[in-house]
Amino acid sequence: MRKIILTTESGADLPAELADKHNVQVVPMHVVMEGQDYLDGSLPVTDIYDFYERTKKIPSTTSTNSHEYLEFFTKIKNDYPDCIIIHIGYTSKASSSFQNAIIATEELNDIFLIDALNVTGGLTAIVMYAVNLLDNEPTIDPVHLVEKIESIVPKSRLAFVPGSLDFLRAGGRVSNLAYLGGALLKIKPRIELIDGNLVSTKKYRGNMEAVSEKLMRDYLNQYNIDREQLYLLYSIGLDESIKRRMDEIAKEAGFKNVEWIQAGAMISTHAGPGGVGIAGLEV
Repeated sequence: MRKIILTTESGADLPAELADKHNVQVVPMHVVMEGQDYLDGSLPVTDIYDFYERTKKIPSTTSTNSHEYLEFFTKIKNDYPDCIIIHIGYTSKASSSFQNAIIATEELNDIFLIDALNVTGGLTAIVMYAVNLLDNEPTIDPVHLVEKIESIVPKSRLAFVPGSLDFLRAGGRVSNLAYLGGALLKIKPRIELIDGNLVSTKKYRGNMEAVSEKLMRDYLNQYNIDREQLYLLYSIGLDESIKRRMDEIAKEAGFKNVEWIQAGAMISTHAGPGGVGIAGLEV
């Protein structure tokens, strides 16, 4: 029986303990700050926040390039001869990373590429779905496994609220006028992945305690999420009392397992400190 290896990008924010436990291989994306290129995962998130406080600018982020993918996949092939690789990638609508993976694998065999059309916890939800399928059916046909993963991609739902508009404005994602209006009215946008694109779908008003609860209740009312697993997301700076309240709501809603995911450097560059989100798979 040929071994199947699952892979993804660091933009999934897949917790290291889960990646290690299930042998999911993760290729880093990039954060560029003050002229230096850092592999996502090697740069403390707090350094990004400190950089913003000093400069009122945010770092730039770049995708994994085709050469890095080639090295990544080749190393896996060397470590696990005759293996089959299934790569579940960061949305192609927001990064060139997936296209670079396609270029890198043009002359490689036994590699399947799946565009997850999602990021952070939404991508992790798909990766962990694949992990569970493989754990439950270790002899599953790779083509059948790929078909099952692809069928769940449209059912992965991610919604999050940035901690503030500062990082969105610094990154050019909101205008100065929208920023001033949002700041004065304490408005926070709800951002979702729609067909792989980041879209602002709603606006909340109030402090993060109130907003996080509105976000979670709206999400659970809108989507029929599988109660087996829920992923809650945060960027450093989110108050612990908010996390406890979200845990309570998840328990009240009947979720059997809740996994907290910390946004890494790449995602935090855009979301800023104190952000919160929720992800899961529709049934």
